[in-house]
Amino acid sequence: MESPIKTAHFRQNKALRLLPGFQKTAGRRSAFAAVSVCSAAARRWAGGSAAGLLLLLLVSLLGSCGGDKPPTGRLGMPRDSMPVMETFGVAKMISDSGVMKYRIIAEAWLYYDQTKPPRQEFPRGIFLERFDENFKMDLYMQADTAWCFDERLWHFKGNVFIDNRATQTTFRTHEVFWDMLEHRFYSDSYMQIKKPGHMIEGNRFTANEQLTQYELYRSSGYMPMFNDSQPAASGPAPTQPDSAPPMRERPIPQKK
Repeated sequence: MESPIKTAHFRQNKALRLLPGFQKTAGRRSAFAAVSVCSAAARRWAGGSAAGLLLLLLVSLLGSCGGDKPPTGRLGMPRDSMPVMETFGVAKMISDSGVMKYRIIAEAWLYYDQTKPPRQEFPRGIFLERFDENFKMDLYMQADTAWCFDERLWHFKGNVFIDNRATQTTFRTHEVFWDMLEHRFYSDSYMQIKKPGHMIEGNRFTANEQLTQYELYRSSGYMPMFNDSQPAASGPAPTQPDSAPPMRERPIPQKK
């Protein structure tokens, strides 16, 4: 009859072997024991010779390479969420048909080439200048944030300010889009338009690329009123001509 102590000890060892951590530890201990036996055999067989030392070195390398692999994980981020280019302190000239047309000044410029469509991002603000055929600035824009999709659709957001130097007109809004393929501006945000003696505001703004023709829905504001009629001249009343008969004086009542 087996001893109760031996039976309990056997059951405890059997339960420990079922645990994953114990199995890994036991595997490492077994591998270490096997390497130790091989090392002892190599030392006895070599007897201090060069071949024995080489065999001992190989056994040691096998022992160091044994055991579990180190934990690994996925490094990095998805390719479409990482910019292929990140530049700070940007001042860039952009040409159109070989002619310098735009200048961009930004604190940070990120370019994503794996997104659909590819986009450029200016997260820390942007200043954009447009030049005419004489290389004279005719349009100035600034915003807190800007995106350019597929090099044709601009999206400006946050304190957007547009100054049309040709018409002396300014535009202020929270958000505006510039479609360079359709040559137009549009926005569904509140828009304020000012020019000398003229101010209107409203929503749903659309305009041509030159910002000379625009439409503003649900608008209000003020503008000068012009009257074609000439006002009467101020001054002394005209005198009657000499040929006019003299007016009879009012009779003074007398007491009788």
